[in-house]
Amino acid sequence: MTVLRFDPFQEFDRVSRQMLGSGRGPRSMPMEAYRRGDQFFIHLDLPGVDPDDVQLTVERNVVSVRAERRPLYREGDEVLVDETPQGTFGRQLFLGDNLDAGRLEASFDQGILTLTIPVAEQAKPRRIQVSARSRGPQPVETSGGGQGSTADQPGSSAGAP
Repeated sequence: MTVLRFDPFQEFDRVSRQMLGSGRGPRSMPMEAYRRGDQFFIHLDLPGVDPDDVQLTVERNVVSVRAERRPLYREGDEVLVDETPQGTFGRQLFLGDNLDAGRLEASFDQGILTLTIPVAEQAKPRRIQVSARSRGPQPVETSGGGQGSTADQPGSSAGAP
């Protein structure tokens, strides 16, 4: 089951920054992702970022996150040390077809952006009843509790000789 696809350009960018030493720290957001039941959770670390400076967009199965971290000092302050990563950070997540990006929810707490994405209904396991030839076809039972049409049930007039 595909959750996230590998983004080679993101990885190349990370490795080149690491090798060449960008001097301002990483430009991507550390991430943690896992599945719990019928939901996927993605946590992105954004320390020091104001929630109003986070932009989250979803287009088809691509989730884009952009955030900006501004320095705490002001113009005219004498800066002695500045090691914190600042500027614009971005990350794109490519979601698999098994996730329902249309029902994605986002929350921000203590510098962590949490995305909650439910599993798509069509990707959830469903039970298919096997019928004996003498009983005819049986309805398919889904996890939503829906029943098949009456045309599929024994004794219906659909398809009767």
